[in-house]
Amino acid sequence: MNKLTLVAALAALSTLSFGVLAHGEAEDSERSMMPPEQKAWGVGASEEQVDRELIIRMDDNMRFTPDHFEVAEGETLKLVIKNEGKMLHELVLGTAAELEEHAALMAKFPGMEHDEPYMAHVGAGQTQTLIWTFNRAGRFDFACLLPGHFQAGMVGGLEVSTN
Repeated sequence: MNKLTLVAALAALSTLSFGVLAHGEAEDSERSMMPPEQKAWGVGASEEQVDRELIIRMDDNMRFTPDHFEVAEGETLKLVIKNEGKMLHELVLGTAAELEEHAALMAKFPGMEHDEPYMAHVGAGQTQTLIWTFNRAGRFDFACLLPGHFQAGMVGGLEVSTN
């Protein structure tokens, strides 16, 4: 069982046993002191590091606009994610394989809650931001992993090119 599956399963089990716990100020403070976790598609960043802002719109047609973008290796983007629909959507960065695996897990545990710097949950008519440094070259993906959304084609891609 890989790390993502194990963490998601433990999170799902903990919500069944203890209810959903909100992040408190102490937990947020501890999290901010930890170095960001390097992923295959990059690492979380802060507002001060932003090189460029990109607006991504999503809607109830299960589509992202744009559904593809290009980034230079090492570039930090502020993704401004606007939900123009009437239902909750999310944007999760990752590899195709990890997104498919996570989507399958979400289908099994639809109430699963998670909070990572490479995902944004955006309520109907709302806007969220995600700040990410794309420090690894390659082809990566993003998707809405809410049950049925991924399966309906709510996916996109990005290309991180070497300098």
